[in-house]
Amino acid sequence: MYERLLLPYDGSNEGRRGVEHGIELAAALGATVHALYVAKLPDAPRALYYDEDEDELIERFRDHGEELTAEVAEMAEAAGVDCVTAVTFDSPAAGIVEYAEEEGMDAIVMGSAYTGALRALLGNTTDKVVRSATVPVITHRIRQHEPDGD
Repeated sequence: MYERLLLPYDGSNEGRRGVEHGIELAAALGATVHALYVAKLPDAPRALYYDEDEDELIERFRDHGEELTAEVAEMAEAAGVDCVTAVTFDSPAAGIVEYAEEEGMDAIVMGSAYTGALRALLGNTTDKVVRSATVPVITHRIRQHEPDGD
């Protein structure tokens, strides 16, 4: 059924919930997980935000993504699940969907937080992935009254 699960992770509480659920699912199915961090560089001119050069900025984003995906790999290893890690640069939703297509993922497992009525109208990353992915998307939602994800 599912042999390759994509677990996007941004370090948030809802992201962690999605990762935990994805690893549990992979363990039950004997699947491999792919931990993905998608970094979005600022759209505005860099000089408005950063004093460092672009290569240093990219390296900082990459390092952060590698730390987060290593965290997922450790969780997967503890559960006896094989894990591949990746860091890409794109808008989060587009990067997740593109990775899933390019790497032949069978499903995407993501966390989703209560975002309130206004944010629900505008959409968030999980909503955009659900609407644009070509593979099934499994979401694990944090309820409205779980602001810290506990």
